[in-house]
Amino acid sequence: MNQIWQMTASEIASAVRSKKMSATEVAIAHLERLDDVNPKINAVVQDCREDALQAAKRVDEAVARGEDPGVLCGVPVTIKVNVDQKGHATTNGLRLLKHQVAQHDSPVVSNIRKAGGVIVGRTNTPAFSLRWFTKNNLHGQTLNPHNRDITPGGSSGGAAAAVAAGICALGHGTDIAGSIRYPAYACGLHGLRPSLGRVPAYNASAADRYIGAQLMAVSGPIARSISDIAISLTAMAAHDARDPWYMPVSLAQQDFPKRAALTAAPDGMHVAEDIRAALAAAADTLRAAGWTVDEIECPPMRPAAEINAHLWMAETQFGAKGLIREEADPEAQFVFKQMSKDAGDIGLDGLMVALQARAGLVREWALFLRDYPIVVCPVSGELPFDQQLDVQSEADFAEVLEAQLTQRALPAIGVPSLSVATGSIRGRPVGVQLIAPHYREDILLAAGLDIEAAGEPIQVAEPNWD
Repeated sequence: MNQIWQMTASEIASAVRSKKMSATEVAIAHLERLDDVNPKINAVVQDCREDALQAAKRVDEAVARGEDPGVLCGVPVTIKVNVDQKGHATTNGLRLLKHQVAQHDSPVVSNIRKAGGVIVGRTNTPAFSLRWFTKNNLHGQTLNPHNRDITPGGSSGGAAAAVAAGICALGHGTDIAGSIRYPAYACGLHGLRPSLGRVPAYNASAADRYIGAQLMAVSGPIARSISDIAISLTAMAAHDARDPWYMPVSLAQQDFPKRAALTAAPDGMHVAEDIRAALAAAADTLRAAGWTVDEIECPPMRPAAEINAHLWMAETQFGAKGLIREEADPEAQFVFKQMSKDAGDIGLDGLMVALQARAGLVREWALFLRDYPIVVCPVSGELPFDQQLDVQSEADFAEVLEAQLTQRALPAIGVPSLSVATGSIRGRPVGVQLIAPHYREDILLAAGLDIEAAGEPIQVAEPNWD
């Protein structure tokens, strides 16, 4: 019989709602799992156990009264340390912010609570949430519970490692250049980057972000099943008036043609043969499930990745350059230097041109996705990287940057995308990425379910090294 911490979020919510187990029992089991494995992987860096037990008690009391606490009824969840959670520091992996204690929950945290979620801890991120690896001078390094020698991804590496290790059933992540999709991929999980405006965002502990992050940064879920992605999106996407970008678009929409485009190497990016094989297998799975899949080039990704770099680096150079210097995290400084070199100097003219070019790309992608509601493409051009590869040398950073082309491109367009785990190769997880039209996360979930059904259920990882 499986341990409670091996259950999916959907299984837990159903069991608690039907009184087969209590939310308190579930919370205790996951907190014990946290105590057992977190010292090995350092995924959770802020403990919320007292709050978790109180929240679980409230769920149990609601169930006892005959009420439905919500779609996340008693489900253990973690929150990334770059969003506000009342009573906890929104550190973003920075020593400079270790005393920046939030006075209010961010919308996504509020929504998780309202849906019956039980927050058991807060998860690690690289300094400034700036890397596809997870390490900082405040909280330390997070390890991948599948293999300590490979990255857990970033910047939501703590979230993915916690879900993979059974510390929680759902992990909250954020994504401006792959920070949900890549950690999910690296840890053998599913991860959804929703459309811009789907999940409300706001941190009262800091000033509003500049235009780059407003257009590209989103919150979303990391989980061990597609059904868990679906219920967590339902919870996270509830309305909150504090986000001016929020779009009240229904998650349940009209029928769609089961037609997909397979683009194995967008814009000629290098893609390892193992990943090409995973993409071909996913395409065959979709065909067997009734989809028409055409091998065809998708709209451009490189110009979108360049726009991402311009918008993100313009924001960082203008608003965070001093903080990066003051924080004195050598790896963050190295990465910032390389990313700035890639983007070039971003003045007002460059920012305006990038925003102008973005409109044309959004249009081109919208027209393509009207004909092909799903695009199947790589999450990354390589299997999960060795730990700390990006800071080994400038050449290594350049290789990492190239492999992450799809991670960087899609946020600039604003479309939703889903990283779907498909197994492992030589001890490293592998998966594929799905892209859908704006606000059509339902199509992603439908295709993701078909791919998931053809494989084996994701199992909790055991970090069993000494």
